[in-house]
Amino acid sequence: MPSNDEPVNGQDNPSFFDLFDQTPPPPVLELDGKHGTRRLAKLRAAWKGSWEEGGFLYQRWEEIFQARRGSWHEVANWIKAAGLLVGISLIVMMVDTAGDIASATLKGLTTAPATNAGDGSGLWGTVDQPIRLFLADQAAHLAVAPAALYAFWQLTGLLSPIGGFFRNSGARIAWGLFGCVTPAMVWSASPAGGRAAATGLAALMWALASIFALRGLTLRPIVHNHPPQFQPQFNPALHLHATTPSGDDYGDNIHALQR
Repeated sequence: MPSNDEPVNGQDNPSFFDLFDQTPPPPVLELDGKHGTRRLAKLRAAWKGSWEEGGFLYQRWEEIFQARRGSWHEVANWIKAAGLLVGISLIVMMVDTAGDIASATLKGLTTAPATNAGDGSGLWGTVDQPIRLFLADQAAHLAVAPAALYAFWQLTGLLSPIGGFFRNSGARIAWGLFGCVTPAMVWSASPAGGRAAATGLAALMWALASIFALRGLTLRPIVHNHPPQFQPQFNPALHLHATTPSGDDYGDNIHALQR
């Protein structure tokens, strides 16, 4: 009898169609004044037999029940295939949805109105005003609005420290690049007389925000000391090997001493 999957509890695992073929033809039944066909009665008997102990559907249910407590290697192949298919489908749906959201966001940023440049007063204005001027100057040579570039810069500066706080490696890399690009833009667009002060102020602001973004990051190497599972015991001992002289050798030694 061919089996559909690995046996459970040492029993054969018959296929549902094998049970259907081996079910004897039942007599013609009469239900509510209507004659049931042989095929319908045979299908009912096969369905009922598959749920009995050792049946096809009974074995599948047992495999689902055992999969909750077993490891990945102990799970039936059809459960693995179904799980992978569902997982791949969810990933495709998430990627497609994320692509639509990103496309709509970038489209909205591109068509956004120009951002108010401000007067550049205060500590934040000293850093923000050169960034606005730099992005506006660069956007004149690109097919994107200055407001879109500035909004993207703000979005990066907002999301990367939040992701870094939760110890996301990609967010911390983005935060590091943000910290390199922002002082460079401030240096490029600041007035010549206060260029160094504006750039240093931008670097200090980024360093203070890094306390939040780089939480838990350390440059010390992490050393894991695991005690050995088997510790051999060493018992030092001194072994002296002495030979006992025979009777003839003992007599010769006595004569030698008397002489």
